[in-house]
Amino acid sequence: QVQLVESGGGLVQPGGSLRLSCAASIRSFSVDIMGWYRQAPGKQRELVAGITSRGSTNYANSVKGRFTISRDNAKNTVYLQMNSLKPEDTAVYYCNSNKLYSWGQGTQVTVSS
Repeated sequence: QVQLVESGGGLVQPGGSLRLSCAASIRSFSVDIMGWYRQAPGKQRELVAGITSRGSTNYANSVKGRFTISRDNAKNTVYLQMNSLKPEDTAVYYCNSNKLYSWGQGTQVTVSS
């Protein structure tokens, strides 16, 4: 059974940084496209960053230049480095593959002074 376990969230001041991690028990992890998603209160879940098996990345315009997605195929883990955080980045952050397995619990990121 696939498990996605996100961690690393927390409360941070505007302009601060956080690094999220997602441990994925996916057999095909090394070939899957992995993504980080977020869902803010009252809003739909949105894709913020994706990374292919070869390391090609793409980002939502709202986070481009501030967030960096990376992966370690040996550890079945995907990361999201978030810099210059803004209050509008406040959300629950989730990871998933392009095959959209069952969602994990996510990790809460709150950006507030």
